Amino acid sequence: MSSSDDDLDVLQLSAEAQRALKEFYEEQNEKILSHCDDKKDATDVKFDEDWQLSQFWYDDETCERIVDCVHKTVGSNGSVALISCPTLYKTFKKKTPTMLIKLFEFDKRFSVYGSDYVFYDYNEPMKFDEELLNSFDLVVVDPPFLSEECLTKSLQTTKSLTKQHVILCTGEIMDDLATKLLNVHKCSFEPKHKNNLANQFACFTNFPSELD
Repeated sequence: MSSSDDDLDVLQLSAEAQRALKEFYEEQNEKILSHCDDKKDATDVKFDEDWQLSQFWYDDETCERIVDCVHKTVGSNGSVALISCPTLYKTFKKKTPTMLIKLFEFDKRFSVYGSDYVFYDYNEPMKFDEELLNSFDLVVVDPPFLSEECLTKSLQTTKSLTKQHVILCTGEIMDDLATKLLNVHKCSFEPKHKNNLANQFACFTNFPSELD
C-alpha cells in the first residue's frame, strides 16, 4: 500500500479540514468498535482507505494469490506477520483459519482484530514485544511510503520477525534497494489495487514460489 511522496503533496488540506477529517475517522472507529463484539464480527467490517496514511487496498485477486502462496509455503498451521498490509487479514482468516496471523499496523482502527493486532510505526522499527522476534514462518510487508527510509526501516522489522520467508510488495522503483537490503528477487506476479495507483507496483520474495 505504497504511494509516492509527490502524490501526497498534491493532497494537502487546510488545518481545519484535517481536523474535520480526523474527527470523521474517530467517529467511524467508534462505530466499528461498538459493532464488533469479537474478532469474528470484525472480519466482516469494511474499512475505507485513509489516504493520509497512504492506504490503498489490494483487489480480491491479489489477496487470493498472496494468501494461496503463503499457505502452500508454510502450511495451515504456519505463523505469518502482515506489516502495513491490512487488506490481507480478512482473506487469511477466511481461507486459513488455523494459521496464526499478526497484523502490524499504524492505523488503530484495526485494533478491532484484538490480539491479532500489533500497533506498528515504521519510524520505530524495533518497538514490539521481544517475544515476537524471529517467531514467524513468513512475513508479508508493504511499506506505506516509497522512500528509502521507509523501506529500510520496514525491512529492519521484517528481518527481525521472520524465521525465513519474506514477501515484499512495493513500487517497482524500489527494486535495487530491496535486493540490496533483503536479497529478494522480483516476481512475475504484479499486485493490483482496487483503486489504480500511478506507480508501477511489484512483488518480491526471497524464496522460489508460484508468484515467480
